[in-house]
Amino acid sequence: MSKQETLNRLHDLGLVAVIRGPSLELTLRMVEALVEGGVTGIEITYTTPNATEVVRQLDGRFGDGILLGMGTLTDPGQAVEAQAAGARYLVSPFTDEALGRAMVATGLPVMIGALTPTEVYKANQLGSDVVKLFPGSAVGPDYVKALHGPFPQIKIMPTGGVDEHNVDDWFKAGVFAVGAGSQLSPARLAKEGRFDEIAATARRFAAAVRAARSNP
Repeated sequence: MSKQETLNRLHDLGLVAVIRGPSLELTLRMVEALVEGGVTGIEITYTTPNATEVVRQLDGRFGDGILLGMGTLTDPGQAVEAQAAGARYLVSPFTDEALGRAMVATGLPVMIGALTPTEVYKANQLGSDVVKLFPGSAVGPDYVKALHGPFPQIKIMPTGGVDEHNVDDWFKAGVFAVGAGSQLSPARLAKEGRFDEIAATARRFAAAVRAARSNP
């Protein structure tokens, strides 16, 4: 899959599950539950134990059946490591020049984290294909509308503060896609073995995204 094809698929899906799993095995089961519920945009964070091995196993099991990436990259060396593990896109939580350039150098789609207008602009200048607005909970959908004033060309994906009840507001503000963490796949449910609840939440969340996208 080419870089543009991956970006197109990300846009079509509109939703990425940002997973901070409690262990390798439980994280794999979390992804199984999400896929069962119709969420196939998957981001495994580096804060997940054995994160690269999780990605290798998910890539081997699902292949192109999911859109698999790695997030919470904080060190330039992680960019190549994540790519080798099977990540199809890379995400960082902040704007850093060395890290951003290492991510872009892989040739994979890149989402550099930013919050302020200066950071959003810098992330875009570094080559971020989509700017990850983080934490979205600190600003809200109206902030995206404001950013699109001076930066109409910058694609934005908020993460943090996105849930099934406000996802429509985010898309109406003009976001490229949304990322959802604990609102979609909380680690506590995995620890308690409540994977059916993760799947049920995924169904509702995916339905909310489809509804938002069909009624711009």
